[in-house]
Amino acid sequence: MKVCLLYKDRERLLEEPYYDTESIIQDLGLRALFLVAAKEVIFENGEIKQVEKEDRFLMDTIRKVMMVPLTTEEEIVFRQEIVADAWKDPELFRFLYQTADAVLAKWNELGRGIKGRIRQSNPVMKLISEIRVLHLFCDALSSIRNRLTEQKELASQGLISFREELSRAFSEEREADIRKILDDVSFYTSGLDREDEGRDQVIRPKIVLECGLEDGLKFSSMKVEEVASKSTKFLRRGSAREKFRKFMDARIPDSFPTGEDAKIQEQTLLLEYSVVNHLIKKLKGFSDEFQMFFDYLKFQSAFYLSAFFLKQHMERFGMKHCFPKVCDQRDLSFTDLKEFVMGVEQRIYVIGNTCSMKQKDLLIVTGATQGGKSTFLRSIGIAQVMMQCGLPVTAQSFESGIFPRIFVHFTRREDSTMNSGRLDEELSRMNGIVEHIGDGSLVLLNESFATTSEKEGARIAYDIIRALKEAGVRILTVTHLLSFAKRLYDETKDVPDSGVEFLSAERRQDGSRTYHMIRTEPEMTSFGLDLYDSVIGKITG
Repeated sequence: MKVCLLYKDRERLLEEPYYDTESIIQDLGLRALFLVAAKEVIFENGEIKQVEKEDRFLMDTIRKVMMVPLTTEEEIVFRQEIVADAWKDPELFRFLYQTADAVLAKWNELGRGIKGRIRQSNPVMKLISEIRVLHLFCDALSSIRNRLTEQKELASQGLISFREELSRAFSEEREADIRKILDDVSFYTSGLDREDEGRDQVIRPKIVLECGLEDGLKFSSMKVEEVASKSTKFLRRGSAREKFRKFMDARIPDSFPTGEDAKIQEQTLLLEYSVVNHLIKKLKGFSDEFQMFFDYLKFQSAFYLSAFFLKQHMERFGMKHCFPKVCDQRDLSFTDLKEFVMGVEQRIYVIGNTCSMKQKDLLIVTGATQGGKSTFLRSIGIAQVMMQCGLPVTAQSFESGIFPRIFVHFTRREDSTMNSGRLDEELSRMNGIVEHIGDGSLVLLNESFATTSEKEGARIAYDIIRALKEAGVRILTVTHLLSFAKRLYDETKDVPDSGVEFLSAERRQDGSRTYHMIRTEPEMTSFGLDLYDSVIGKITG
């Protein structure tokens, strides 16, 4: 039985993750996103009451899923539809997640994994564990099937298919057959006599065999005719009622007690084990079919529960959200796109940006220092990663192509982990990116090659970015290498369909920043004196 809630026709994340996922997580600030995706917001009377502690499993799950991109529009839409269902009915996914988690926890207690291998040497304990696991599976699957059946308003094909497949694989008829066997052998796990005070019932076996007898009264051609568990009144050992029961049993023709002789009792227990083991083996196909079901269900439902928690935090910080649409790889357009991570980390109102680029391979962003350029670039990178795992993005609208290969190259602060100069480190990271570039590649460059002189950095940036563009790679770059930006502008301004777009961080006449990116010719200054004047004003004021 497959869950198939992440993919239409399979369980596993088969595609390769992004190259250098740690750099993507670090440079785009995704750890903060993973953290809030694992924290539920509790509301009371429309107000936030508290934010729950993070669920580590949810954190690990959304990290794994987000770092493996979907590669087709069909896959993205498939997930988006299930996310929409999760938003409408988060309790369904909470139920699926908690049920699967409870089953796995109980299964571990019953000897799954290492404990299970240790118990292989004790066949009786192994059989008892198998029976209890079968009960565990039946109870959980029945509750999941019934919960899904009650859900009449499912809209996603993924959830509808999951409900139909589970109803087929664990139909009420199949459940009845399995429970009949489990009820028949219930004496084996719950029918052991104990000297418990107040105990009034005990479950005893009824086993009817058809067989022949050979020399020495040995059974031959044995066939199980009937197995059942009968509930009878518990009689304390040595009591008058027990003695009367034994007297009455002794008057039954061709019968004898099994508890009076150790050898007979041993053979009786062996017979019970053999019969029960024979019946439980008939259910091996069922247990094998659902062997990995709860692992996959927990993992996949965790992703959609995280998607709902993300929605809570988007609304908590006043960020509009939408499901992105897939378009041509050379197109990119969005309305009021906000940098989600900045909002949740700094708990501030984030200014959004609107942009529309058609048939562009290269975007160069320049302009005033601290004008929001890096934030703008990160907002696109975060939205692209979220889109490619089926999640909504923090924008009124967002359209982009699919890029199975996303690379980031952000300038890094010098620290003790660097074993060479900063330029050497930058070039080494760029070399790794170039070695993995392929079809459907998107490269985000933030202040790359600014660790050397303007002249040298501009030449390096020009040669590398031009080569990447000619190789069919889409590049989005923020740069203070103004001579590089001006050179490209002069080369392409009169070339129709050059595939190059220039944006700049807007600066008002008074030097204030709007944090909006506008189409304009690159200027030969980053207006650093604005910041200098601000600092001097604070000192002298």
